[in-house]
Amino acid sequence: MPAFHQVGEKQLPNPILYMAWSPNRDLIALANTSGELLLHRLANFQRVWSLLPNENTGKEITSLAWRPDGKVLAFSVGDTKQVVLCDAEKAEILHLFPVEYPASCMHWMEVQDDSSTLSSFSESEDESSRFLPKLPSLPKSYSTTSKIFSEEKSDEVTNLLGEVRLNILVVGGPSGFVELYAYGLYKIATLSGISGTCRSLGLSSDLKSLSVITEIRSTEDNPEIHYIQLDTGLLSSCLPELTKMARKFTHISTLLQYLRLSLTCMCEAWEDILMQMDLRLTKFVQEKNTSTQVQDEFLELLLWGHASPELQALLMNQLTVKGLKMLGQSIDSSYSSIQKLVISHLQSGSEALLYHLSEVKGMALWKEKFQPLGLDPAAIEDAIVAVGSFTLKASELLQVIDKSMKNFKAFFRWLYVAMLRMSEDHVPPELNKMTQKDLAFVADFLSEHFSANEELFDRKGKYFNVERVGQYLKDEDEDLVSPPSMEGNQWVTFVKQSTYLKDSPLLFPTYPKKSLHFVKRMMEGSIDLCLQKPAEVIGHSVKQAVCLPLYTVPESSENRPRLFELPSLWNDKKACMHYVVFCMPEISPSKICILRRATDPNRSVPNGLVALNLNTPLNSSIDDETPAPAASADSSYSCLDARFYDDETLTVVLRSLEDDENKMRVLAQLHLHSALSWEEEFTWDLTLRLEQQTEGIPVQGLTWGNQSREMDNIKAQFVAVNGIRKVACVLSANLRHVRVFEMDAEEEEEEEERVDESQEMSSDQDRLEDTMTNQSDAGEGGDGVRGAEEAQVAGQGSRDILDETAGSDTL
Repeated sequence: MPAFHQVGEKQLPNPILYMAWSPNRDLIALANTSGELLLHRLANFQRVWSLLPNENTGKEITSLAWRPDGKVLAFSVGDTKQVVLCDAEKAEILHLFPVEYPASCMHWMEVQDDSSTLSSFSESEDESSRFLPKLPSLPKSYSTTSKIFSEEKSDEVTNLLGEVRLNILVVGGPSGFVELYAYGLYKIATLSGISGTCRSLGLSSDLKSLSVITEIRSTEDNPEIHYIQLDTGLLSSCLPELTKMARKFTHISTLLQYLRLSLTCMCEAWEDILMQMDLRLTKFVQEKNTSTQVQDEFLELLLWGHASPELQALLMNQLTVKGLKMLGQSIDSSYSSIQKLVISHLQSGSEALLYHLSEVKGMALWKEKFQPLGLDPAAIEDAIVAVGSFTLKASELLQVIDKSMKNFKAFFRWLYVAMLRMSEDHVPPELNKMTQKDLAFVADFLSEHFSANEELFDRKGKYFNVERVGQYLKDEDEDLVSPPSMEGNQWVTFVKQSTYLKDSPLLFPTYPKKSLHFVKRMMEGSIDLCLQKPAEVIGHSVKQAVCLPLYTVPESSENRPRLFELPSLWNDKKACMHYVVFCMPEISPSKICILRRATDPNRSVPNGLVALNLNTPLNSSIDDETPAPAASADSSYSCLDARFYDDETLTVVLRSLEDDENKMRVLAQLHLHSALSWEEEFTWDLTLRLEQQTEGIPVQGLTWGNQSREMDNIKAQFVAVNGIRKVACVLSANLRHVRVFEMDAEEEEEEEERVDESQEMSSDQDRLEDTMTNQSDAGEGGDGVRGAEEAQVAGQGSRDILDETAGSDTL
């Protein structure tokens, strides 16, 4: 029976560029050349969903990474230079963020820390949820743009953050570009000083170091592959503080996104029809022949009920009674929607933002703990002031909306009655009554809003600005066309007259001449300074511990997908070790090299390099005393791909060097326990590449056993494995043919057989007990001792039968 159980196979229409198993589920993600992201299930390689390329995300997927809990899948897009977080359950875009360079590789790891220091953070999260109300969901019409705040998710931020334990997404690209994102959302470090293009990344689970495989190109020689280990000791030594800060800043980042989307919803609620009154009045000024002011025309209609022919034509032919009703309904609906969004979304989001920033300021003042991470109290205070100004501007908008709704309601009611009288239509009795107070209210509205403004025409192409709400929603740097008048405001007068309050830092500045969008941009800029400072400080603390030049890349392999190419990285969490697996086919075609280094750069590891010899009989052990068959004794293989299955097992795809047709492929599991316990030491000469000093590399044999399988009818080239789920996926050389395996199928079948045997034995025991019960019931009327003896004999006989059965099954 083959060592691995095949559970699925498929020919795909488009070549596969990247594949990655889910950490804890039998799901594999695939990205193809058409920019499509696919998710398949292990059983029969059934497709779960597919995510087609679109304008928002992009069309050129360059790398994949699973969040450690398997609930979120990250993929990078080269043409749009961004990283996208996707919900693994529903194929929904949760979040995306831009990066400076197209990401060429990603790695998402979870911190393994058994200390109890992080347990208190969950309590602090609960405290914030007790103090702050849940943010209301965004309107359904807009929730499709960002699922972070969709109506189905009440705990949006918590869902994206996942568990309290810190997880970090590492993103790498060309020109030494490497960035670290806490929870895949907040950038905690921007690294510098790395040469070449990143091809593989591996952050240790103890946060002490980061392994990077880079490709350095030169104009003269072939590209060189280097292994770089970076010292990230600050992350490890400040883990509790880093976790606290990262969660807070992630909350702040998502709240900023929430405010952006809320403001966008407000802009969508404001309609262009609201500008109709301004545009029609401007046209009226340009076409009328008299020198009378528009304000005087409307005041004459208000006081005497008479309208000039020009005004009557404007009202009855252009605006019309029906159009006036539609305009009034649009203004009422639009203003009400904007008002609700300001109260429920902007204000609640700003309050939550102030709360979290205030907590971050308290953290920054604890300099002993948080100053090494780059928290600046002064910058955080500026951000708090900016959020306060944004809150005041939102309150100002509410006052303008409330005043405008009252003005328009009174104005449209009067104008509607006047137009009905012009057309000699019936005026409803409830509208015909108008008090002296109503007349004064409309007169004040006309005098304030209906005076032609030549300067405004030069700026905006219109003479009037009757509609005052839209100017707050314009994303412009210009001042407001009609800022609110502060005359008669007792508080403003009191502050100006007070020597102490006039320049007090306790009062938030108001920016009365600026729009809400402008103040929002100021707030974002201040908060971004807070968010960026720790990333710079932490990034500068990361230093290069070692750089090892390994080998050159032959030009013949330049067209192969970079993610599939060796070297591959592995982090042994228990032993705190980095492993690097690579081959040098031009120098040693039948050897696999394994480099290991301690995650702590200050700890030296003896015997850090070994080469595994693949010239070993396929079905024998190198330690076996039994000679191998003559046909297989001379077999030799070269490694096409190698991935760590677990801490002591390597899954490889091998090619037979004796196969002239280049078709024979073998999938094998190599057990490394004995091979990694070598005693020879390799002396590095860092002035030379490793391929130039291969003679001194210790060589070890391998124990293959029966953990191998020939790949029939597939030209296997690459493999992706998951040792936790015990699965593997083999990809052909043409990148279209995949085959999936359960790697420990025999052990599972043996376990199922043992379960069946135990179930049979338990059923036999049940039948025995039933027999004894029946016999004892039958003997109740006779000799009790005799009945008991018969039952005992029957029970002994049944147990003998069971023992014999169990013995035969064991044999």
